[in-house]
Amino acid sequence: MTWFSIFAVYFVIWWITLFAVLPLGMRTQAEDNHVVPGTVESAPTRFRGWRVVIITSVLAAVIHIGWYVLADRFGLDFDAIPRFAPKFY
Repeated sequence: MTWFSIFAVYFVIWWITLFAVLPLGMRTQAEDNHVVPGTVESAPTRFRGWRVVIITSVLAAVIHIGWYVLADRFGLDFDAIPRFAPKFY
């Protein structure tokens, strides 16, 4: 597997993980009873961007290492999944 492929898979895993991590620990302005005029109540009170990026990077690295070990070392990738396709004669 090339370095580009390894990075591409990590990049995809990172983006998927980002959307899973974004809502964790977020408090809205309505929950804190401090709505800034001109914003919606569901806007975050304090957006911690660096915290989200660090958690996402670490979690994505753990998932990517797990995927790499299963795919490269043990050969368990998507090609190993049996497919039950009908045979058309």
